[in-house]
Amino acid sequence: MAMRLAFMGSPEFSVPVLHALHDAGHDIAAVYCQPPRPAGRGQEVRCCPVHVAAESLGLAVRTPAKLRRDTLEHEAFAALNLDAAVVAAYGLILPPAILDAPRLGCLNIHASLLPRWRGAAPIQAAILAGDAESGVTIMQMDAGLDTGPMLLREVVPLDPRCTASWLHDRLSEIGARLVLRALNEWPDPITQPETGITYAAKLTREDGRLDWHKDATSLDRQVRALNPWPGTFCLLGPDILKVLAAEPAFGHAPPGTVLDGALTVACGDRSLRLTRVQRAGRGAQATDAFLRGHPVPIGTILS
Repeated sequence: MAMRLAFMGSPEFSVPVLHALHDAGHDIAAVYCQPPRPAGRGQEVRCCPVHVAAESLGLAVRTPAKLRRDTLEHEAFAALNLDAAVVAAYGLILPPAILDAPRLGCLNIHASLLPRWRGAAPIQAAILAGDAESGVTIMQMDAGLDTGPMLLREVVPLDPRCTASWLHDRLSEIGARLVLRALNEWPDPITQPETGITYAAKLTREDGRLDWHKDATSLDRQVRALNPWPGTFCLLGPDILKVLAAEPAFGHAPPGTVLDGALTVACGDRSLRLTRVQRAGRGAQATDAFLRGHPVPIGTILS
């Protein structure tokens, strides 16, 4: 049965969900997303991916910078006379006036198996922790941080070498499919367990700094979890060297020491071989190609 909906999302993760709702014939009264902001080297003002997708579908777009105390926006949202709102990585906290306005409330597509990894960065947190599985939870939103009752969930086993990019795309596809089922079936909500609760804090660029005193397994997870954003990096002399891909290896020396001609770096335990890197202002390269143009002598210390 088609419903009158609002969709609230901003990044690329949310775009397949918007398309799925539209293709299923739901009446999308409005799309809410983050406002256009400067981005890239030239700081050109750009619309977020959901904004671009919504306009291509001919949907009305609203981009309030804040919602908590914007009573005019609350009134405009209530005036949409919605059956429900679907939220996927929107980026703003929804106040009670928004949560309570749709007839059936607001559904959130959360990229983890709640209550594990509530919060802003569940995909990255699962890989950083070495979790054996991740997944998607469709939950009924309340005033808490990802605390509402669950309607549906689907588990995704995690390969030990999986990346955040792979998991992002997989969970986005599952979320789009699962929310359609939730809207169609509206299953009985289940209260989240009070045990096993963990939180995935918002990431910053500094979270990408590689600390060579950590063990190789942890650093490998960091590289796989934080690319493409915020990205992982170290210092090669005064220059920033982005590490786009790596793999654990053997070898011992003081942490940060380059061990061989393949850019294998000693860690607190074992070592990490850097397989794809990027200098600031340059393109990404396989490490062997990088080393042909920028030799790094054995014994060099990365920091």
